[in-house]
Amino acid sequence: MTFYHPTDHFSTKGKVLIVPVVSVANVAQLAADLLIASLSLHRVGIFDPRSLVPVVGAREDDLPGVTTPLELFGRDDANIAVIQQRSPALKSSKQEFIDSLLEFIRTSGASAVLVIGGVDMSNRTDPQMLTPTCQIVPPGTPDLSSGPLAALTTLPIPVYTSPVSQFLHADAERTIIPFIPGGGLSRRILSSLSDTWQIPTACLLQYVMEGDNRADAQLMAAVVSKVLQVDVPNWKQPSSWGHGLFGTPHDQTLYG
Repeated sequence: MTFYHPTDHFSTKGKVLIVPVVSVANVAQLAADLLIASLSLHRVGIFDPRSLVPVVGAREDDLPGVTTPLELFGRDDANIAVIQQRSPALKSSKQEFIDSLLEFIRTSGASAVLVIGGVDMSNRTDPQMLTPTCQIVPPGTPDLSSGPLAALTTLPIPVYTSPVSQFLHADAERTIIPFIPGGGLSRRILSSLSDTWQIPTACLLQYVMEGDNRADAQLMAAVVSKVLQVDVPNWKQPSSWGHGLFGTPHDQTLYG
């Protein structure tokens, strides 16, 4: 079964793929929303959703069609493309989903991959309280110093280390990638990169807690744009945030 289905003529060759992972506070999805809206990216393809929790909804700005769990957004004259994921992977299909996603990325011709996600703010050590953002560069990834992710080698973004000293899995499941509390599939995605992986890859994590995370998303999106050296003249919130982010107001007559 084909994993990716293009809906518009678009090539990912030479572009940086941004991959938001469903994680704590959905900060990565919100940051991706900001990037998509602010850079005027449009949907260019959808992915087979069989490994994800089923979800469907109206599209942004009343565009025709429906929103699906996993979609690709881009623009021919932009050097980035965003894979927006709106629902988590089914428990029984996590590795199947990761394998399909990584195979798509491997064959996409992308110049680099930036995974973004959240990490539970309550699990920080004292030094980690000095900055809300950190990074992971998986072992074996090509050198970042001369590619689209080169800014990660110079920006003051510390390397993420796990505040959890013990391994939560059996010895056979231990990986070099540290445990990421609330990180969803971030760790598994980075740990699943093969020894022959040829695309420069890194991960940005942000410490967050559940709540109104619009400001957190704005910060994460700004860090992503700084890392990728993408100029965003005016940040724009999706119109759906105005009525769909927290639902409609309660009917006050219910409370007398």
